[in-house]
Amino acid sequence: MPRPLGELEDAVMTRVWKWNRPVTVREVLEDLQQDRSIAYTTVMTVLDNLHQKGWVRREAEGRAYRYEAVSTRAAYSAALMNDAWSQSDNPAAALVAFFGMMSPEQRQALSDAVRMVQGPQAQTLTTHEPEASEDSAGPEASGDSAGPEASEGPEGPQGPEGTEGPEEPDPDAGR
Repeated sequence: MPRPLGELEDAVMTRVWKWNRPVTVREVLEDLQQDRSIAYTTVMTVLDNLHQKGWVRREAEGRAYRYEAVSTRAAYSAALMNDAWSQSDNPAAALVAFFGMMSPEQRQALSDAVRMVQGPQAQTLTTHEPEASEDSAGPEASGDSAGPEASEGPEGPQGPEGTEGPEEPDPDAGR
């Protein structure tokens, strides 16, 4: 699980993510200096630390390096949310509290994201399908699931390559 970035690490990574291309220490330094007084060696050290931690990769260019993000800010944010959620002693209550803090725009973004993960046949979060078995796939298969496929992992109902189905047969399939 990722450790949250420090303030200066985040400021540097924000630029690397925003530019979405290999960057030099000098480029990051010049942009940072618009907001604060900072030394070249400080930025160089931060980028080296981020490289050591696996946040950026680097490629030599003459006597300097060009740094590039290993993953996106969205992936970083998702990992932090997942880490915080997994540390809860009551994950369902943590989600309810989190959803309660969301703005209407954030709830709409969540609904859109769930539809993307579930695929083209997905229904909204509030749809209840009585024929979905409560014990079919664990905690995700709750009363407001959009059907059995809502209980699959992030790859969707078909698995990562679109070829896998549920691992165990449905005991109610023949009824």
